[in-house]
Amino acid sequence: MKNKSKPKAAPAKGQKRNERLAPRKELTPVHVSYISSMSDLSKLTREAIIVEASSSGLLIHVSREDLIASKLRNNLNIDHLVGERVFLRLDDMNLEISGIVARTKFLGKSGFHIAVDYSEEAPEYWRECLMDLLPAPGEFER
Repeated sequence: MKNKSKPKAAPAKGQKRNERLAPRKELTPVHVSYISSMSDLSKLTREAIIVEASSSGLLIHVSREDLIASKLRNNLNIDHLVGERVFLRLDDMNLEISGIVARTKFLGKSGFHIAVDYSEEAPEYWRECLMDLLPAPGEFER
């Protein structure tokens, strides 16, 4: 018997259906000294933590208290950051990474997740090397 279900709509040009650009890697939390806007060089956060990474982007956890601008700190929605070009400083690795905010998510009392896509800002080889250098869970003791 043939399957008579309707065919699904084709994904938009350049997108794949429910597939990530790169597999995610869980990390030992990596400290971010600050996140700044590249448009006016203002600091958006005092500090943050990278919780997951892939060769195309980073998932960053930010506590509400660490948001500097009151318009960010006093809102439950920081979606207006989506599309903003940012850079973040990783002091432990003596590294600055630039990218574009891809999405944000309110997590309740614990703060926000901010996903930063840096795939257009760095060559693929460099991004793969960064993935190898980021610590896996349990790799380092604090």
